[in-house]
Amino acid sequence: MPSISMFYGIIVYLYFKDNKQHKKPHIHVKYQEDEVVVAIPNGEILDGNIPGPKMKLLQAWIELHKDELIANWELVVSGQQPYKIDPLR
Repeated sequence: MPSISMFYGIIVYLYFKDNKQHKKPHIHVKYQEDEVVVAIPNGEILDGNIPGPKMKLLQAWIELHKDELIANWELVVSGQQPYKIDPLR
């Protein structure tokens, strides 16, 4: 489960070959003790939650990096290592 970005205490992960449970491209995100699974590129919450202000930051980051996220999704689904994505600044 490689981490692809970290910002403001938010850690974004992509899991290898993780296309069965949620059936669509998605990321796993941790903030402190909370976790959320979010669809890419639209930011739809598939499971879990994180605090509202952090979710807004995450959704802004997804919007800025949706093409990179989709490219990374295709890599990890095929078992390849994803690239790091710039954090939100």
